[in-house]
Amino acid sequence: MNEVMNAILSRRSIRKYTDKPVPEEILGELVDAALHAPSGMCGKTWNFTVVCGKDAIKKLCTAISEALGRSGYDMYGPAALIIPSNLKENRFGKEDNACALQNIFIAAQSYGVSSVWINQLQGICDSPVIRPVLREFGIPDDHVVYGIAALGYADPSQPAPVYKNAGKVRYVR
Repeated sequence: MNEVMNAILSRRSIRKYTDKPVPEEILGELVDAALHAPSGMCGKTWNFTVVCGKDAIKKLCTAISEALGRSGYDMYGPAALIIPSNLKENRFGKEDNACALQNIFIAAQSYGVSSVWINQLQGICDSPVIRPVLREFGIPDDHVVYGIAALGYADPSQPAPVYKNAGKVRYVR
């Protein structure tokens, strides 16, 4: 099996991480993978913000926790985040960012870095507790965050997630 297919077929969402940091070189490669994702009409109106400080991650988690009324929210304790954001007015922004996130997840798997999609910000970006944190991270006010890549190394004490094929495939000729 080729490397790309191996990364796609072996990737699982991981919801508990070790404290081991993800090297900046790998984070840079993951952003490069995101930048090469397809986008509607090749608009590429996205920005990517890499957050790799525990205090910064905690600040965002605390804001999300407050905005959603979910105490103790921690995004499963990742070592780093890659936050794609896109212009609110881009009608393809959500799809563009989904393609970028998928590239991040597959590339991360190829480097042995685990990941999970975090989607809590989608409807609360302009919340009075969220927008100041996004602004502090350099995410423009005219951008929305549809999803976040939480990244790190899987905690070995957790059982490996099991693949469940819930879909059906039909070939039509």
